[in-house]
Amino acid sequence: MPKFTTATLGCKVNQCESESIAQCLALSGWTHARNGNCADLCIINTCTVTHKASMQSRQAIRHAMRLNPAAQIIVTGCYAETEPDELKKIKGIHRIIGQNEKHRIFEIIKNELNFETPCSFVCKEGISENGFMPAPAVHSGSRSRAFLKIQDGCDAFCSYCIVPYTRGRSRSMPVETVIKSIKNLGEAGYLEVVLCGIHLGRYGIDLTPGTSISSILGLINGLKIIERIRLSSIEPNELSPEIIKLAEDSDSICHHFHIPLQSGDDYLLSRMRRPYTREFFKTIVKNINESIPDASIGADILVGFPGETDSAFENTYSLIEELPVSYLHVFPFSPRNKTPANSFPERIPAEIVKKRCARMRRLGNLKKSFFYQKAVGKMVNVLVEDKRDASNEFLKGTSSNYLSVLLHGEDGIKSKIVKARIDRIAGNFAVGTICSDIYT
Repeated sequence: MPKFTTATLGCKVNQCESESIAQCLALSGWTHARNGNCADLCIINTCTVTHKASMQSRQAIRHAMRLNPAAQIIVTGCYAETEPDELKKIKGIHRIIGQNEKHRIFEIIKNELNFETPCSFVCKEGISENGFMPAPAVHSGSRSRAFLKIQDGCDAFCSYCIVPYTRGRSRSMPVETVIKSIKNLGEAGYLEVVLCGIHLGRYGIDLTPGTSISSILGLINGLKIIERIRLSSIEPNELSPEIIKLAEDSDSICHHFHIPLQSGDDYLLSRMRRPYTREFFKTIVKNINESIPDASIGADILVGFPGETDSAFENTYSLIEELPVSYLHVFPFSPRNKTPANSFPERIPAEIVKKRCARMRRLGNLKKSFFYQKAVGKMVNVLVEDKRDASNEFLKGTSSNYLSVLLHGEDGIKSKIVKARIDRIAGNFAVGTICSDIYT
């Protein structure tokens, strides 16, 4: 049987799409190449959100070529969309596939496995905005949790961000398709579905009739078609009181919110074209914490944006320090072609950006440690994965509020939801005891 391997960089949506492609290949008789070598086909799904991501994409391509010198090489993703000419300089790539055609990769492979013309670019006309490009729902490491891409593209056009240029405007999966997909996943044995999107809070606005992320979330919750539903990243101004209330009242909606902040300084937020203030973000986080005290609240922080003075950085640091944030994703500013911020003056020296990132990450680690310690003695619902930890001693799983949990237990409770008490913290894990029979 032919063998394939995939390499994915970037966001959960990219991961979702790569898994969809892999799933289609596996269902058609292809097998995963062990250790990423001896493959007949290598698919590299790239990212270009930062200079580092672009560099890592090139490295992943060359790494795949070294491991698989006889393989057909397909490169897709955001870097392939924006910089095909750069990729053509890498000898040995057989196809560069743009975002419009990403969902057709399996069909392209099936029709032309042995490409006669190296490095041809499929779909040069730019991003389609004429509809949602479907990707099958995919699992993540077990038959317990599935990722479902229900939205693609972005309408925000933040001054630093290349994503709208790589994925186009916001497009949504039709409501009936969302419901059917989740029903199918539930019937197949999945217990949790993660709703993914590039600009998830814009879900449904482009549909006829129009709808919203809160409406689809309420519909899924009311239909009881899946045990747990989790939101991926959602913008502060799109995290409505209705969504918070739904999560507060529901046993199915996970107590986990990832909210990109980027900066806690109002001047920088304005320059970034972020449509909220530090006070607005503070209010959102406090409302979540008051309504759902055990909720995990994550945030993205962009460090070193042009014009970020010491005072502006301290505004961000103090805001995070003050709020009940559970963890941080910290990124240094990376100028991107086509974006307005690429030409902004007042660039911050690299050594200062590095120091600020390190300091912000230390704060994020402290926040995460405090959140985990606060869980000791509490009862949580844990979705158990189908693989044990590296020591093979513990089962591992994830709680509704995004704790990584280790449990003593038998293999029979893999891919089930159990009630557990958190007893102690060990490194990056909460260690717990199962306190009730399996209820799912």
